[in-house]
Amino acid sequence: MIVVMGIVITPAEVADFHEVLADHPRYWGERDLRSLHLLALVQEFGSMCLIARAEDGIRGYVFGFVTPDGTGYVHLIATRDDARGTGLGRSLYAAFAEAAMRHGAHKLKAITSVENTDSIAFHRSLGFDAKIVDDYNGPGRSMAVFHRDLPLNSSSSRSNCRHSHP
Repeated sequence: MIVVMGIVITPAEVADFHEVLADHPRYWGERDLRSLHLLALVQEFGSMCLIARAEDGIRGYVFGFVTPDGTGYVHLIATRDDARGTGLGRSLYAAFAEAAMRHGAHKLKAITSVENTDSIAFHRSLGFDAKIVDDYNGPGRSMAVFHRDLPLNSSSSRSNCRHSHP
């Protein structure tokens, strides 16, 4: 458990997953990304799926896992509309990086759509290399692919990140 700004970051449970889906527009606006929210991630990689909870509910979350080659893969990261620009996205990434290192990760990876310029800027501010990979998500579906070594230096300058993935 990590406490930042009165927000507690803990491993996600199934009830948290359902709470996030019920409040989906507060995290993703008009983009319907519910199909990317996989309950199996919470059930199978629970210690790598983290939620940031305050008295008024879940303010943000990160869902990911560690691959066999030691990569901490961030599948989804989001902050609620009223928590953007507070540094919560950075805190979630730092908590994920710490958990990933405990599970043997030595690097991080994430992807986003090439149109998601906020996410690209956010990941670059965290020290990620960003490369556009053609056909990454199927024919004609280029993606921005991010890589960086661990540990993650969470003391970098704060960024106003609307949505981090995908």
